[in-house]
Amino acid sequence: MTINHISIDTALLVVMMIAALWTVMGRSLLKAAIGLAVTSAIITILMFRLDSPLAAVFELSVCAGLMTVVFVSTISLTRPLAHKEIVELSRERHKRFGYLPLLLILVAVVLTFVKIRNNIAAPPAVGASIDVRQVMWNMRPLDMFGQIIIIIIGALGVVVLFEERKKDEW
Repeated sequence: MTINHISIDTALLVVMMIAALWTVMGRSLLKAAIGLAVTSAIITILMFRLDSPLAAVFELSVCAGLMTVVFVSTISLTRPLAHKEIVELSRERHKRFGYLPLLLILVAVVLTFVKIRNNIAAPPAVGASIDVRQVMWNMRPLDMFGQIIIIIIGALGVVVLFEERKKDEW
């Protein structure tokens, strides 16, 4: 890769991080759904740049397309909150998640300076004697680390949503 490719990828990652933070920290659900679609579209571009067109097509069609339609449809069927409720929820969200941008910057810095072995060469052909476990654990450890982080974040997100719901019911 040349420096030009690295700078384009870095710029895409920065824009994706800004769109993702806008999605999470915003007050409007509709803007959050649009921010999620923008984040998915940027991920799609990155996947195409990494020569993974099949994954990029699925990302674009399912995440940026289908999920955005589902979210916008659901938002249109729900009762909008009053301005005072929105402002109070926004303040509470900023209190609870205000540290998130700093945490993301810290993780980016740590991943930049910590040398993680990640062989970006293509895995062996299908007919080879190597199995998926060996490819994922021995040849693609950064991919596995990312998948584990995503699963943990998803589980924590569900816990937070149920905890908020339980507080609202009392």
